[in-house]
Amino acid sequence: MKRRPRIAIVWVYEDPGRRGDYRVLIDPLWPRGVKKDSLDIDGWAKDVSPSTGLQTWYGHDLKRFTTFAQRYRGELMGEAAASAVARLRGIALESRLTLLTATRDLEHSGALVLRDVVARQE
Repeated sequence: MKRRPRIAIVWVYEDPGRRGDYRVLIDPLWPRGVKKDSLDIDGWAKDVSPSTGLQTWYGHDLKRFTTFAQRYRGELMGEAAASAVARLRGIALESRLTLLTATRDLEHSGALVLRDVVARQE
């Protein structure tokens, strides 16, 4: 029987704390107002963040989300990101993986796209 990845997305400003999970910050920049010693993480996966150009183009314009998601999936297939995605999937298959992000709108974010890509990778 195949294991299914267990992945949660948490807004870093409402982080409930560690719950036996592997915790990764997925934003390219450290979250504003959060002290580095106050955020309990196991890693910082900057290499899975959408490119600066893609983030700027998207600008959290909800009309662009579908195209943003398609382009971001393409970026995640690139060499550096693909190996990081594979590593995250391996973690998610062994324990619960928590993706931490400062993005407020989780339903229209790169974190949602990343979660889906990590969960589906074969």
